[in-house]
Amino acid sequence: MTLTITPLPVPLKEDPHGVVRVGGTRVTLDTVIGFFNQGDSPEEIADGFPTLRLADIYAVISYYLQHRSEVDDYLRRRREIADEVRRENEARSDPAGVRERLLARRRTNGEPRE
Repeated sequence: MTLTITPLPVPLKEDPHGVVRVGGTRVTLDTVIGFFNQGDSPEEIADGFPTLRLADIYAVISYYLQHRSEVDDYLRRRREIADEVRRENEARSDPAGVRERLLARRRTNGEPRE
């Protein structure tokens, strides 16, 4: 009996916003690799994300280990984008004192306290 070896597609797809997602789910490559780099096993990752198939997690980690430089560049760019979005959001709305302002507004409108 001969074993037929066929290449398996990597379960990664880029969405219209340039975010790479795993196995047709909303879970991002960033998330899976982040947990992997923190020491989580594929099984632990699967426990935390039941929409992911264990085989897809192993395939993504394998892809990462074979293309670490490119994936790390992608992850770095994603962090830079996230940092920029955070700075823009903070510039539009000062996060300091948000809770106090909301509670004051609630008291002014006669709503009950928490």
